[in-house]
Amino acid sequence: MKIVILGAGQVGRTAAYQLAREEANEVTVVDTNEALLRDLQDRLDIRTVCGNASFPTVLDAAGAREADILVALTSSDETNMMACEVAYTLYRTPTKIARIRSPEYTRHPKLFSAEALSVDVWISPEQLVTEYIERLIRYPGALQVLDFADGRVRLVGLGARKGGLLVGQALRNLKAHIPNTEARVVAIYRNGRSVLCKGDTVIEDGDEVFFLAAKDDIKRFMAEMRKEEKPVHRVVIAGGGHIGYSLAKQLEKSNQVKVIERDSKRARKIAENLEHAIVLEGDAADEELLIEENIDSCDVFCALTNSEESNILSAMLAKRLGASKVMAL
Repeated sequence: MKIVILGAGQVGRTAAYQLAREEANEVTVVDTNEALLRDLQDRLDIRTVCGNASFPTVLDAAGAREADILVALTSSDETNMMACEVAYTLYRTPTKIARIRSPEYTRHPKLFSAEALSVDVWISPEQLVTEYIERLIRYPGALQVLDFADGRVRLVGLGARKGGLLVGQALRNLKAHIPNTEARVVAIYRNGRSVLCKGDTVIEDGDEVFFLAAKDDIKRFMAEMRKEEKPVHRVVIAGGGHIGYSLAKQLEKSNQVKVIERDSKRARKIAENLEHAIVLEGDAADEELLIEENIDSCDVFCALTNSEESNILSAMLAKRLGASKVMAL
């Protein structure tokens, strides 16, 4: 399969590494940074082309005319969309995938319909992360929450705890404990090993239990597995980038949200677009700032900057200062 990847950033490099592993794939990577391309070519058996990813001459040189798939993963939404449009119009590239980051585009799915832009599949890693974090906040105590059937059904993982009514009970008793609910245990992990889910399987304290349930039944099921945790009210978000801003926008109507952003220009911009959330200009790793903002009464602290090191440090600091729960990107 002939694959053209546009963009040699973190996402583009990861895609190149994964796809180049398959011997049947012929991978070409396009970027404007020659140093990044040289580094990739030294590590992988791929072709590289240096140039603007949306230019027809560059796409032609990259093999878009013969490509089976074009994956546009540059840091520019506009470049990604235009590259897909050019690839389809000039070369009829069969499958075109684009990374779209800005909510200004993703909130309008009609833009990516068959009658509109020539984008067959659009992906938004930032939106996926935002939605994932939001679901964890909505269901305190959950280890994982994944959507199926457009969110009507969810897979939830949680730790069973002593005091939960289903702890010490066999799976066959599930319906008796929670009548009129649509839920099924699909996996149990005990001491790092999977346990076969049969009718006589007993849920034990400390088990990681994964269940499928209708969206409206999730909290009832969770309450049977462990003492119900208090709902989240106060959320502090470190970082006002795409993910931090989107999460604040999602949560601000139902939660008390504060966003800490060190870049003054970015802080002003997101403050203008958020209706209820409070935006603070500062460093989330500033201990005095966190104390001043009563981090010890915070239910969830989310470190969502572009720096993994900063996220880890600020999350550790917030936890030490009394935040109930911390998350780091």
